[in-house]
Amino acid sequence: MIGLCLVAAACGNDGKAGPAQAGTGVDSAVSRETELARFRDGLGEPAALASGAASRDALVRAFVRALESRDTSALAALLLTRAEFAYLYYPTNPEAQPPYNLSPGLMWFMLEGHSRRGLTQALEHRSGQPLRYAGYSCAASQRQGENTVWTGCTVRRHQAGAAVIDEMLFGPIIERGGQYKFVSYANKL
Repeated sequence: MIGLCLVAAACGNDGKAGPAQAGTGVDSAVSRETELARFRDGLGEPAALASGAASRDALVRAFVRALESRDTSALAALLLTRAEFAYLYYPTNPEAQPPYNLSPGLMWFMLEGHSRRGLTQALEHRSGQPLRYAGYSCAASQRQGENTVWTGCTVRRHQAGAAVIDEMLFGPIIERGGQYKFVSYANKL
């Protein structure tokens, strides 16, 4: 069905390619370099991560403060930007390499969607009240070029009744050049 629609769109009433359609087509074999250049179009190249924190501890504490006070501007500043993703994170990420070969557009779309959903959940369920922060831990770290990325991070917090729980309130953390930011706010709430 889709194939017929594409053929019909490319052909005139008599079934032959018209002059305007003769040179059009979809290039499905675009190189990774071309895809990345297209994704970067219009973005300034950052020299480093900006507006993050000087340590992982400081980053997590800034997140907790911003979430408790519903400070969405502060939360946005702690998150990887599209330009930082395009120039500093994506090129050395394993998911951008074989066998995965995720395009930058698809990978950014997925990160941004999971992050938006996670931040919405965190704001709905945990913001505007004390989290009773008691620490955090990250399960693993991986070196990716100049980046170190921590995954499986959980925030330890006191609940009513003195119970201490661990919750995944955000996604991976990236460190590059002594600056730390969140790759995503994907969580498990």
